[in-house]
Amino acid sequence: MPTPHEAEKQLTGPEEADQPPSMSSHDVAPPAAASRSPCCLCWCCCCSCSWNEERRRAWRASRESKLRPLPSCEACATPSPEEVRSWAQSFDKLMHSAAGRSVFREFLRTEYSEENMLFWLACEELKAEANQHVVDEKARLIYEDYVSILSPKEVSLDSRVREGINKKMQEPSAHTFDDAQLQIYTLMHRDSYPRFLSSPTYRTLLLRGGSQSSNEA
Repeated sequence: MPTPHEAEKQLTGPEEADQPPSMSSHDVAPPAAASRSPCCLCWCCCCSCSWNEERRRAWRASRESKLRPLPSCEACATPSPEEVRSWAQSFDKLMHSAAGRSVFREFLRTEYSEENMLFWLACEELKAEANQHVVDEKARLIYEDYVSILSPKEVSLDSRVREGINKKMQEPSAHTFDDAQLQIYTLMHRDSYPRFLSSPTYRTLLLRGGSQSSNEA
């Protein structure tokens, strides 16, 4: 006759061993899209459906990835002196310049706030996506990388915007993060941009442009 302990092991059966490991308390997942994933209505990701398997793989890849290294300024297309000077005219002109974004991102890295630019760029990429399946995946990666309070790259968003994102994540779209993107854009404009204009990074570019103009004259 089996002991109570053996009987308990028999009740669990081998099926339980085949269950995929559930996320730990540190691996919080964003809200599931209920209409497209009716079997996964909770945040625990404890069921074994293929959707959750894909989410777990994406989550692990996101957490293990590091910030991509920036190319050196020499490797980038060198902006003209006029373009460099235009960056001081408005933040919009800086952000509409590929070289300007690259230099500004390098400056943000020195201030340990590069995630603001990375989030803004990720939102721009999301808004250009038309495939709904890709939108779903990109939206969840953006949430896990930049909105989740457990992410080392979390951006600073107020509670109103966060609540709005949580609701929109039930049905992700290319514009799920529009309010958050605007808030981060405004934060960079008001907080980081003035310091960038007075930074050695930007002043060096201005002096280099001035020397170039003098030599051409």
